[in-house]
Amino acid sequence: MSNRKEITVRQLPNFINGEYVSTDDTFDVLYPITGEVTAKAHRAGQQQVDDAVAAARAALSGPWGKLSVFERSAMVKAIAEGVRKRFDDFLEAEVLDTGKPYATASHVDIPRGGANFEAFADVLKEHATEAFSMPTPDGTGALNYGVRRPRGVIGVISPWNLPLLLMTFKVGPALACGNTVVVKPSEVTPSTATLLGEVMNSVGVPEGVYNVIHGYGDTGEMLTSHPGVDGITFTGETVTGTHILKAVAPTLKASSMEMGGKNPGIVFEDADLDVAVNELGRASFLNTGQVCLGTERIYVHESVFDEFAEKLTEYAKNLRYGYPDEKETTFGPVVSDEHRDKVINYYKLAQDEGAEVLHGGGAPSFGDERDGGSWVEPTIWKGLAHDSRTMTEEIFGPCTGLIPFTDEDEVIKLANDTKYGLAATFFSSDVSRVHRVAPQLEAGIIWVNSWFLRDLRTAFGGMKQSGIGREGGVHGLEFYTETSNVCVKL
Repeated sequence: MSNRKEITVRQLPNFINGEYVSTDDTFDVLYPITGEVTAKAHRAGQQQVDDAVAAARAALSGPWGKLSVFERSAMVKAIAEGVRKRFDDFLEAEVLDTGKPYATASHVDIPRGGANFEAFADVLKEHATEAFSMPTPDGTGALNYGVRRPRGVIGVISPWNLPLLLMTFKVGPALACGNTVVVKPSEVTPSTATLLGEVMNSVGVPEGVYNVIHGYGDTGEMLTSHPGVDGITFTGETVTGTHILKAVAPTLKASSMEMGGKNPGIVFEDADLDVAVNELGRASFLNTGQVCLGTERIYVHESVFDEFAEKLTEYAKNLRYGYPDEKETTFGPVVSDEHRDKVINYYKLAQDEGAEVLHGGGAPSFGDERDGGSWVEPTIWKGLAHDSRTMTEEIFGPCTGLIPFTDEDEVIKLANDTKYGLAATFFSSDVSRVHRVAPQLEAGIIWVNSWFLRDLRTAFGGMKQSGIGREGGVHGLEFYTETSNVCVKL
C-alpha cells in the first residue's frame, strides 16, 4: 500500500436500496501517508437521504421484516463470513483511508468488522424477556410477559478512527434485532462502509436493509432530523454529540451516544512496571493515539515515577514511522491534516503551560513524499498541572502527560476530576486494592493490569459527558429494540 505503488482513484457512490447511487457532487478522500487523493466520494443531498430512509422503511415491512429471529440470525452470520472472505479488500480500503499500519488494521480493525456481526447474531435469539404472574381481584390471576420488536430505521453516524470496527459495532446488533440502517460514515474514511454494500448483496440481504450516504455534517443533520428515522446511534466528539441531541429533540428520537474521553491511567507503587509500560504505551500510542479508550493522562506513584517515565520514554522512542505495508512500521500518521493541526496546536499549548517534553512534541520530517502527509510525533510530557488545558481537554492524538501522586485517596480524586467518564486503567499487584479502587473510578470501562481487552458481551459506554446508554451483548437491546408488555388475564 506504500506510495511506491501507483494509487488508482476510486469512486465511492452512495448505497441505497441495494444499488450504488452516484451524484454530480463529489469530494476528495485523501491518503494520510502522503496527502494524495485516493477516492472521490459522492455527496448525498436531501433527495438521496430521503431515498435511503424510504428504502429502509420499506424493508421493515418487506422480506426482511418477515424473517424469523432464527433466519435473521443466520443472515447476520452470513454477513460476518462475507466480510472475512473479503478481508484483503477491506484491509486495503481501510489503510488507504486511515494510513494506519497493516499490522494494526489486520489484527484489530478488519477481524472485528466480521466479529461484530458474529457476536451479535444470536443476541435476540438467546435473550429471554421477563415474565411475571400476578393476582387479580377475582382470584384467577394474570400473566405479564415482554415482547421485543425492532425499533425501526436506525441512523448510524460512525467515526473515522476505527471506521469499519465502530460502524459494524452498531450495524451488527441493529440488524440482528431486525432493524434497518442508514449509515453516514465519516467523510474522511468512507471506503469500508461503501464496500460493505457489496457484501450485503452477495449474501442476499434484502434491498433497503443496509444503506450508506456520504457527506459532511449537513448530510448527517439531514439524517438525524429526518422524521422517518426512529433512532440515532453516534460515536464521536462530545461537541458533535450535543449538536445531534439538539437535532433529534423535536422528533424525540431514541439516541445512543459514545462520545469523548480524557481517560486516566494509574500506576501504583506495587505495579509490575514492565507490564504497565507496555499496556499504557499501547493505550497512549496505538492507532496514533486515535482510540476513544486511549490514555492521555497517567498518574504514577511518586516512588516509581522516574523509573516509569524513563521506561515509557524508551517505549515511545522505539516506535517506528513507515509505510503501512512495511513490517517494521508501528506508527502511522493521524487521519487528516485538520486533525494533525489540532494535535500540533495542543503540543504547542503544552509547552506554553510549562510542560517538560520527555519525547516528541512536534511533527517528523522525512525528506520524501511523506512530508505531504498528516504526521505528528508520539509525545510524552511531565510537569503539567492537573487542571491545565492539556491535561483536561481531549486531544485524541499520540500523547500523554505524567503526574506523580502520593496515596490512593489522592489519585482516585484526580482520576475522577474530569467531565468525562469513558474508561480508566490501573496497575497494582494488591488484590484488595484492585477491588477497592475499581468501584470508585467513575468510568464505564475499567481495566486492571491490562488495556483494550474487549468481550463483546459486556456493557460498553461512558458516564458523564462521555455518553448516553450502553452497547454490547444484551445491553444494546435497550436501544435497538422496543419492548411491549402483554398482560393476559387467566
